Amino acid sequence: MARVTVEDCIEKIPNRFELVLLASHRARLISSGSPITIDRDNDKNPVVALREIGDGTISPGDLKEDLIHSLQKYVEVDEPEPETAPLIESRSDDDDGMVFDTMSEEELLRGIEGLAPPERRDD
Repeated sequence: MARVTVEDCIEKIPNRFELVLLASHRARLISSGSPITIDRDNDKNPVVALREIGDGTISPGDLKEDLIHSLQKYVEVDEPEPETAPLIESRSDDDDGMVFDTMSEEELLRGIEGLAPPERRDD
């Protein structure tokens, strides 16, 4: 029974090492009380885990994320920085005498098209 199950699982998870890791993690979850998604049929937890993966009732991606999360000792949480960057004050052209040129998108594209690639030298 387990040999046929492994052959079915290889279609879902082609790497056998990854299959063993994920199936053993799922078997441990079943042992700790996680509900199973198929009929047990008097099978042990590792075979049930392989059958769940082979039947597609457990997503390999979700199982992989759960395994990674269970192996992490320190989970980094993105928290906002205590001090935000100061806002740049907007100034009008009259304050410092600075004048900014503006360019439309069409003018920018014409300027880019006018650029020639550097000449190639054969040394």
